[in-house]
Amino acid sequence: MTSLAREVASVARMDLAEVLRSRWMVFCGAVYALLAGAFVLVGMRESSLLGFSGMGRVLLSFCHALVLLLPLLALTATGQVVNRAREDGTLELLFSLPVRRGAFFVAVSMVRYAALVVPLVVLMVAMAVLGRLGFGQEVPWGFLWRALAVSAALLLAFVGLGIAVSTLVRSQARAMIWLLTLWALGVALIDFGLVGLMLQWRLDPRTVFLLAALNPVQAARMALLSGVTPDLAVLGPVGFFLAHRLGGAGLFAVGTLWPVAVGLGAWAHALRRFQRSDLV
Repeated sequence: MTSLAREVASVARMDLAEVLRSRWMVFCGAVYALLAGAFVLVGMRESSLLGFSGMGRVLLSFCHALVLLLPLLALTATGQVVNRAREDGTLELLFSLPVRRGAFFVAVSMVRYAALVVPLVVLMVAMAVLGRLGFGQEVPWGFLWRALAVSAALLLAFVGLGIAVSTLVRSQARAMIWLLTLWALGVALIDFGLVGLMLQWRLDPRTVFLLAALNPVQAARMALLSGVTPDLAVLGPVGFFLAHRLGGAGLFAVGTLWPVAVGLGAWAHALRRFQRSDLV
C-alpha cells in the first residue's frame, strides 16, 4: 500500500467514526425506510401507475420521491464538512501530522458518498426481496438496477456540489444558504418550472430543453421514466422532445453520465482550491 493510500485509509477511518458517532447513516437509513414503508403500503394495491402495479409501482413511486430527496440529503451531508473542520481547528491539527491535503479531501468525500449510497442500495434490494418472498410479487429487476445507477449518479452530483460549497464558502451560515439555493434550483427547474419560465418570458423552446438537460435532477428523472414510458409523454413537451431526439438509451446515458460529470467537475475544482488556499 502506498503512502497516499495509507493516508486516505487513516482519514477515512477517522471520518467514518465521526459519521457513525453522529448517527448520520442511521438517519439516512431511517429516512429511506420510512419512504419505502409508506410506498409499500400504498403501492401494493391493485390499481396501476403508468402500467406498473405491485412491486413495480412501489419502486417507481419510491424513485420519484428519491429524485427530490437525494439531492437534499447529499447537500446536507457534505455542505459543511470542510468549513466546519476549518473553523473548529481540525484541519490545523490534522495537517500537523504527515497527512496530505489531497488525502483528507478524497477520504472525506468517499466516506460521505458511501454513507448515502450504501443504505440506499441495501434498502432497495431488501424491498425487492421482500416483495418477491413476502408478497409473491414479480420484481422488475431491470428497472431496479436502472434506478440504483441513476440514484448513485445523482448522489455523486450533489456530493460534489456540496463539497465544493463547503470548500469555497468559509462561513457555515452562508454555506447553508447556498446549499438550500442549489437544492431549490434543482427541484424548481424541472418541467413545471421550465414551462412557467417559457410562458412568462417567452423563452425559446430550445433554451428550455437545454436547461432541462443541464439540470441533474431533471436528467435523472427522465432517465428513470424512460425505462417505463419510452416516449416520456408524462413529462410534457420537454420529455417528448428529448425522448424522440435521444431515445431511451440516450436518456439513460444522459441521466447517469451528466450528473457524474457535474459532481466530478465540482469536486475537482474544490480540490484545487483546497490544496492552494489557506487552512484558516
